[in-house]
Amino acid sequence: MRIHHLNCGSLRTVEHRGERRPAVCHCLLLETDRDGLVLVDTGLGTADVADPEHTLGPEFRGRAQPALDLAETALHQVRALGHDPRDVRHVLLTHLDLDHAGGLPDFPGAEVHLLAAEQRAALGAPGPHPEDRIRYRPAHWAHRPRWTTHRPAPAEPWFGFDAVRPLPRLAEDLAIVPLGGHSAGHAAVAVRDRGAERWLLHCGDAYYFHREIDPDRPEGHPGMDVLQQLTEVDRPLRLGNQARLRELVRNHGGRVVPFSAHDPWEYARLAGK
Repeated sequence: MRIHHLNCGSLRTVEHRGERRPAVCHCLLLETDRDGLVLVDTGLGTADVADPEHTLGPEFRGRAQPALDLAETALHQVRALGHDPRDVRHVLLTHLDLDHAGGLPDFPGAEVHLLAAEQRAALGAPGPHPEDRIRYRPAHWAHRPRWTTHRPAPAEPWFGFDAVRPLPRLAEDLAIVPLGGHSAGHAAVAVRDRGAERWLLHCGDAYYFHREIDPDRPEGHPGMDVLQQLTEVDRPLRLGNQARLRELVRNHGGRVVPFSAHDPWEYARLAGK
C-alpha cells in the first residue's frame, strides 16, 4: 500500500516559537492492491471553493479563514497523482465536520465509513450543541453517499484501544479507533505503513497541536486551545483521550506515529515539505 499525505485545505495562520504557518486539512490517499484508492478524510471540496457561502457558511469562514484553493481539493490532487477520482472506492472519516467531509460530493461513488454515533449526530435532528449548525453542513451529503456505519468492537484491540476493522481485505492494515470528545462519534484512523514498519494514526481533531501529546511536557497552543474548547461536546472524554494518546506515544512511540488533522508542523514532517 502506497500512502500519500495531502493538505486538502489551508486555513488561518498559526504561530509557534516565532514561526507562522497556515493550518492544514491533513488527509491521506492510500493506493491499495485490492480496494482501489482509499481516502482518509476529504478536507474541503470543489463545491466549497465554488460556493463557500452555501456549503461552509459565514461562521466557519470567519473563524477558519480557508484559502479556498481548487488545487488543494482532494479531487484535483488525486488527478495530479495520475489517478481517476472514480477509483476512490472508500472514504474513511474521522468525523463529519465540514472541513473533514467537504470533499465527499467529489467522490459520489465511494463507500463512506464512519462511526454510527457520528452519522446519527450529523444527519439526525439538530443536536443540543450550539456548534452543530456550524460544524455539520447537509450540502456535503446531499448526494446521498453510500454510508457504512461502524460501532466500537472491544474484541478488536489496537495498542490497548478498541478498534473497528472497516475493510475486511485490509483488516491487518486499517482500523477505526474511537476517540470521542470533540464530536459525538469522533474517531482516529490507523494505517499500517509497512515500508517504514510503523502505524500512522490520523487523530482527526482529538488534538490540534503536536505538543499536546508530548508524554513528558505536554503544552497547549493558546489559539488552538480556544477552538478545541469551543467545539468539544465532552471535555472529560476529550482530555482523557489526549492522555491516552500521550501514553501511546510513551509506550509505543517507535511503532505508532500520531498526527492531528490541522497541525502544519506534523504535516510538513510527514509529507516531507
